[in-house]
Amino acid sequence: MDRVTAEWVLTQRDMRYRRTPALALQSEQDARSFVDAVGFCFFWPIKDIEMPNLLHAIAGRVRPAPVKHDDPDGSRCWAWKDGALGKKWWYYGKLLRQRATLVSWDLLAAFYASSRNFGGLDDYLQEYRDGLLTVEARQVYEALLEHGALDTVRLRKESRMSADGAKARFDRALTELQVGLKVLPVGVARVGAWRYAFVYDIVPRYLPDLPEQARRIERRQARQILVGQYVDDVVAVERGMVRRVFHVFGWTAAEWEQTFAALRQSGVLGEIEVGGWAQPAFLSLRYKSGGGYD
Repeated sequence: MDRVTAEWVLTQRDMRYRRTPALALQSEQDARSFVDAVGFCFFWPIKDIEMPNLLHAIAGRVRPAPVKHDDPDGSRCWAWKDGALGKKWWYYGKLLRQRATLVSWDLLAAFYASSRNFGGLDDYLQEYRDGLLTVEARQVYEALLEHGALDTVRLRKESRMSADGAKARFDRALTELQVGLKVLPVGVARVGAWRYAFVYDIVPRYLPDLPEQARRIERRQARQILVGQYVDDVVAVERGMVRRVFHVFGWTAAEWEQTFAALRQSGVLGEIEVGGWAQPAFLSLRYKSGGGYD
């Protein structure tokens, strides 16, 4: 088995993630191209999770998430993301690790095929009966179903969670629905105390072609598409990290092993030893064949 240093992997990721001053994103169009290139990424860096993120690509370096509202990198990150809502440049919402995730349209169908959805507006009812959807998530979803797209202030009212004590339950329900690819932010409204609130809509109503696109992808194919793209992005990675990234889908141990075996057999993944890493890593052979390695 070949062996590389951890520093070599980091250098490859810096180029792939646009974490160098020369490769930093300069415009909204650059950001759109970046998401299309990596397929999916976090909005901001997530502790102990390896994945590209928009903030580092804008900054052109590794840096912590901003704590001040006037941070230049953070301001551009928010402004470009908000400006893209409704333009359908990408999917944006809480998804992987229950954190804000951007997904290219080319890969969104694979994510949807990996979810519990079948594309009907009433899919949620069976999940609720099976105990897979909370009461609060049902209330939020049904408010959107009845009234159409709503900002969060109105949505809390219509879902009967406008009381101060219900805010945490409302936020958890919104996260649950986004992770389940049932609702997504589609715009920003100047309402509430901060004059800033997301507008949410139901995924298959906002993206009516998505369910049919997802139906053409078998679940095993969807897993291979997503895992293959992820390893292409991170260049080399231990299998434990791969499983942590996609934990929201609840794939079984057998499904994971079938996915890894299929990707190795098809020439997408190889294995490599990385100095200082406890276990052998998966290596992206597509990144290598595309000239991505030094």
